[in-house]
Amino acid sequence: MNPHMMMNDKALGTKAVWAGERSFLAHGATQVPVVHSVSFGYDDVDEWYEVATGKKDGHIYGRNTNPTVQAFEEKVRELEFAEAATSFATGMAAISNSLLTVLKPGDRVVSIKDTYGGTNKIFSEFLPRLKIEVTLCETGDHEALEREITKGCTLVYLETPTNPTVKITDLERITSFTHEHNALVFVDNTFATPINQNPLLTGADLVIHSATKFLGGHADALGGVACGNKELVSAIYHYREINGATLDPMAAYLLLRGMKTLKLRVEKQQENAMKVARFLTEHDKVRAVYYPGLETHPHHEVAKRQMRGFGGMLSFALKGEMEAVRKFLPALTYANRAANLGAVETTVGPARTTSHVENTPEERAALGIPEGLVRYSAGIEDAVDLIEDLSQALDSIT
Repeated sequence: MNPHMMMNDKALGTKAVWAGERSFLAHGATQVPVVHSVSFGYDDVDEWYEVATGKKDGHIYGRNTNPTVQAFEEKVRELEFAEAATSFATGMAAISNSLLTVLKPGDRVVSIKDTYGGTNKIFSEFLPRLKIEVTLCETGDHEALEREITKGCTLVYLETPTNPTVKITDLERITSFTHEHNALVFVDNTFATPINQNPLLTGADLVIHSATKFLGGHADALGGVACGNKELVSAIYHYREINGATLDPMAAYLLLRGMKTLKLRVEKQQENAMKVARFLTEHDKVRAVYYPGLETHPHHEVAKRQMRGFGGMLSFALKGEMEAVRKFLPALTYANRAANLGAVETTVGPARTTSHVENTPEERAALGIPEGLVRYSAGIEDAVDLIEDLSQALDSIT
């Protein structure tokens, strides 16, 4: 199914503003309220029981569900064309809870090397403790992925574009092949956002977001969300409600508010990212630039085919490695030097202090991440100012 054919830009922008909110408005308010109540009371014990057992809509306890949180889930659900969605306290909670819902000792996971550092730690450290085998393939080597899938697996886990090297996997190809071998496909869609890519429309079983990033967009709320069919999401919700990684109502409200401008922000961020990437490719102090929108990117054609835009994330390697990075970063004016991304402000930092801080230098090297790699999350500033700022900061490297 062609993701470009499913929804035009106008509808995506409209959904970002309106989806999932009307049924949660109260007292004539035009904005979803923040419901801080931990518990929800019932005079009728039978009605209480029906709500508690899921036979009737409603809420009983904040660890399970909450009206503000449900409104956020509904908005993401509609944007991702999913049957159901459930939320989490963080993006990593969304990833770990989803994995642990479907995996058991003796299962096998096939994934790629270029996943987010926290995800990689789950694969390299935590799942093996549970006697779950994990095989990591070179990102972009679809033949290697298919060979490993053929050997048998329970789950194929993908992240595209990847963090921080922005590599691309052909979702339709790998999803179709995986389903032929009776395994599930989970996709981390954080970098692309629903504005640029809908993995469920290419056949994926579950799509995951760190809502902290582009969905919220203002670096002021943690959250995660997983979307898919009702049966799978119900199982993940049950795992989450018992294990307790619940999204806070105030965070849900902030994420809802941020998502109203999701399409506008993503469009500006990826416009800036493209201009910055083209500038960096011409600079003599930059060794390499990684951005799927560049024709020189090894996965450019796949990205162009399966995405509606190339996203606001890029990375680049400086000549001089970490010594150059140490001089370059402090010289920037229009960038937060911080471990975050997807915000309205440009955010920048090396992989070793952001996406892969949990990994050792040896682990990062094995994953193909240079110590001097700089991750750059383009904000919504004027591109001319970002480029001038980058230029003067690069000139400061001697």
